[in-house]
Amino acid sequence: MDQLTVETLDRPAGDDEVRALLPGLGPDRVLLGGGTFLFSVPQPHVRGMVDLTATRWPPLTVADDGLTVAATATLAELADLDPAAHPHWPALPLLAACCEALVGSRKIWHVATVGGNICLALPAGPMIALAAALDGVAVIWDPAGRERREPVADLVVGAQRTTLAPGELLRSVHLPAAALRGRTALRKASLSPLGRSAVLLAGRRDDDGGFTLAVTAALPRPAVLRRPGLPDADGLAADLDALAHTHGGWFDDPHGTPEWRHAMTRHLAEEIRTELR
Repeated sequence: MDQLTVETLDRPAGDDEVRALLPGLGPDRVLLGGGTFLFSVPQPHVRGMVDLTATRWPPLTVADDGLTVAATATLAELADLDPAAHPHWPALPLLAACCEALVGSRKIWHVATVGGNICLALPAGPMIALAAALDGVAVIWDPAGRERREPVADLVVGAQRTTLAPGELLRSVHLPAAALRGRTALRKASLSPLGRSAVLLAGRRDDDGGFTLAVTAALPRPAVLRRPGLPDADGLAADLDALAHTHGGWFDDPHGTPEWRHAMTRHLAEEIRTELR
């Protein structure tokens, strides 16, 4: 969709140029990643855009301490990371699995960005589920030139709400090596075979037996359950029941009722618990 109100398009060539543009951001001047949301509906308030793809940040950086994913990395680049090239990180297949949870063709994968999916903060955002399950930490730049770090699970505070202040930019997400060494499992439920996720769960079992479960799509904001060992079925169900009180209640929209989302969350969480025994 054409955005006929846009008057300026900045294409910063590097980090210094990006930082120089941050103080000028606001409701009428926004950051542009892949644009799959910005160009999907009218944005009559937008007068200017800052195209982050011009920076050509390396999409994926592999290091001993983990994997750093640039905010501008596309879902295709993330999904194409070959797990066979990094056998010491058994969690890597979760990257492609979460991309598959997005309702969109491979063509969309080549445009949609990891950072855009997180910052849009839709409950069904699969990059939120991925980062929450793998202890992802967001690297954020502010307009004053400072940098802060925040777990992605805490960055998203509600449906289309984040802790990002005006002028702040999500630069990258770091997935630590300790989490990537875990075994993972993913489950999704929706009202149609290719429908938006109404329940999206990602689980992880670490070398030391620790169990992590990220619950997304069924709640307004992501929830992460952590246990030192594998919980029993009743204990996990009780933990999930409590999320209605701590995370704003089970989400209610045309993609699923709260009662159905609650029931499916319990059902799919038990499948994950069983798989990761």
